[in-house]
Amino acid sequence: MKRRHFIQFTLLSALAWDRHILATPSTGVPTPTPDGKPHRFTLQHHDFMLDGKPFQIRSGEMHPSRIPASHWQHRIRMAKAMGLNTIAIYIMWNHLEREPGVFDFSANRDFTAFITLCQQEGMWVYLRPGPYICGEWDMGGLPPYLLRHPNIKLRDRHDADYMAAVQRYIAAIAPKIAPLMIDAGGPILMLQVENEYSSFAADVGYLQAIRDLWKAHGIDGPFSISDVLPDLKRRHAYLPGAALGLDGAEPPQLREGAHFAPQVPTWVGEAYPGWLTHWGEHELAHKDCAQALRRIIAAGYSFNLYVVHGGTNFGLSAGANADDDGSNFQPVITSYDYGAPIDERGDPTPAYHVLREIIGDATGNALPSIPPPCPKGLFAEALPTPFASLWDNLPATPVQTHAPASNEQLLQQNQGLVVYRKRVNRGRHLRIDGVRDYAIVHVDQAERGSISRVRDARLHSSPDLHLTHTGSDQPMMLDILIDSFGHINFGPQIGDRKGLVGSVHLDGKPLHDWQVYGLPLDDAFIANLKPALGQPERPGLFFQANLHLEKLGDVYVDMRAWTKGYVWINGHLLGRYWHIGPQQCLYCPAEWLTVGDNRMLILDLRQTHAAPVRCADNLVGSA
Repeated sequence: MKRRHFIQFTLLSALAWDRHILATPSTGVPTPTPDGKPHRFTLQHHDFMLDGKPFQIRSGEMHPSRIPASHWQHRIRMAKAMGLNTIAIYIMWNHLEREPGVFDFSANRDFTAFITLCQQEGMWVYLRPGPYICGEWDMGGLPPYLLRHPNIKLRDRHDADYMAAVQRYIAAIAPKIAPLMIDAGGPILMLQVENEYSSFAADVGYLQAIRDLWKAHGIDGPFSISDVLPDLKRRHAYLPGAALGLDGAEPPQLREGAHFAPQVPTWVGEAYPGWLTHWGEHELAHKDCAQALRRIIAAGYSFNLYVVHGGTNFGLSAGANADDDGSNFQPVITSYDYGAPIDERGDPTPAYHVLREIIGDATGNALPSIPPPCPKGLFAEALPTPFASLWDNLPATPVQTHAPASNEQLLQQNQGLVVYRKRVNRGRHLRIDGVRDYAIVHVDQAERGSISRVRDARLHSSPDLHLTHTGSDQPMMLDILIDSFGHINFGPQIGDRKGLVGSVHLDGKPLHDWQVYGLPLDDAFIANLKPALGQPERPGLFFQANLHLEKLGDVYVDMRAWTKGYVWINGHLLGRYWHIGPQQCLYCPAEWLTVGDNRMLILDLRQTHAAPVRCADNLVGSA
């Protein structure tokens, strides 16, 4: 998807249709459903064919990695009740393999369980397994460990390190996917080879290499790609024989795009009923696609709603966008609500009912009843207390480096925090270049300013800080605490390394020979926190509280009284919060909670005094 610019559906009147309809909407005659028996799905000229008959894919996208596993069935049933017949799924490579060769398929990483559940609910599946997916996910799904190779070229078939990792990934998941393909009795109609590759490069050979890896592991298609028409026209990176999904397109663009793929179907690979939101934007994004969807369905085109349900960027999974030169850095908020028809906690929005009526009228079929909402929890207001200091929990042995370097290369750390420390003579003008992505400067344990890569009028974005002289001539202890957002997930800047990737100057002189402390904020780090408060007035404190849950169900945790940091509940990292909004509350699913007391841990990077935590109704927060 074109992440940095809002792609509008073109508001064109319906034009005369100059060839046969791709797949006539149903007139009440049942179409095959995934019943565990082998079926045949083929690409025949302009049509998708299911068991020899034209088939209109009416797909809605959702991602198991963004949904608590206990809610998977509910979200699938919500999509089915909307009149859809297919669920589109991204598989996030870096969610499965966080370290080279170490795969985890548990909990909401168990994509085969999600696909099997789709089949049990009578839904077909359109699988989009990467290696690159974009999706506003950290680094577009590519593992940040790849950035430990200093000269790696991502999405490049000529880079041996990259392709070796891709081969390992496909070899690990293909045996799980093959039995779920439609010709083996599974629900997967087709598999996407690459996502919007024309926005990145023009090497058709790369697309062919990825397709051939799937074939070598027993998956013979059908295959698809998704792209944006202007980029496809500029770079012509079309994989011959693959179904062509055009993102944000309507019938005029689909007819134009068909010239690239005259022998296979062209369809709306991503139709946008909502849109993403970045930190610092004034409001949560919304969109109206009702009229566009009417035109798409009336013209007989297949479509995939991106997304029908977004879910949540739990933990550190949210990605970021930037301009082609790396400027205008825009990290994605923790919520992936996306203004989707099914909201973050699974409730239908007004748009859901509008789109459901459009799809139901077009198909002529009676739609299933809308499932009841998931239970909503309630907890009493709590006032956290200081628990530990970040500064008391620095690693015992720092890494020594002459010059700053990225977290990935220096610490083998993908995200989280890092502290650069050095004792220096007093100075007045500090310049810090290459902050990725938010730096807080401490001098002699006192905060002296911050630098943000995020451009916002409320933030200091210049690399220059003026340090007020204290009157002392003694050397000062300089600490630069750097907080990273997700890696860029779209465009030529994919693979931006984190931490401090530039240089530091004090009064015009470069500073060398640093002590570097990595704070990955992973499960092991949090589990081993030392509850010490040696510097309770220094920003960078952990606070804790018991949230007493009176009724079990999903909750929103209101963080409007806090500044910038992270929240854990019962050991689960919900994600980031930031006072610049627009998101003010964090979603916590019921499966991570229990009736009674639930331990909440907050790391706030800026404030030293606790504020109340309340239960809210939604991700914006009640007034």
